[in-house]
Amino acid sequence: MAKLKRLAVAAIGLGLLAAAACGKAETSYEEHLSHAPNGDLREITASVDKMPSFLEEQPEAVRLAYQIAGTIEDTLQWIPCYCGCGDSAGHKSNLNCFINEVRADGTVEWDDHGTRCGVCVQIAVESAQMKQQGKSNLEIRKLIDSNYQTGYAKPTDTPMPAA
Repeated sequence: MAKLKRLAVAAIGLGLLAAAACGKAETSYEEHLSHAPNGDLREITASVDKMPSFLEEQPEAVRLAYQIAGTIEDTLQWIPCYCGCGDSAGHKSNLNCFINEVRADGTVEWDDHGTRCGVCVQIAVESAQMKQQGKSNLEIRKLIDSNYQTGYAKPTDTPMPAA
């Protein structure tokens, strides 16, 4: 929970407006990269603690959203995304904007969709903030649905969490 709290505090501090990019040297990870049928870049890493290389030159807010996805995947699986990715990318929840799959061996197949979509990032950060405040998955879901019901694309077909 301390890690989630640090992530939430960092998210608030950034205000989703950070534009600083990491200047690390480019490294070849081609053996772990693939493309989804919709063109999204996917990368496999050893765990949720190992971020994908496609984040290296992304703004801090985007990298934070990916860390959040790895930390609260148990919540984001119940939260729909309102950017239209259900239709365009076949996503089932906001989690899929960042993580395609966490495999039984703990490896993670990351998806770069969230690097190009402020709506995805915003929903993930808001969900983390609410989780840190002690809200249940159902409460978070209802608030996200309420906040994004107008002015956004059709939500992903995400099941409702249990009460």
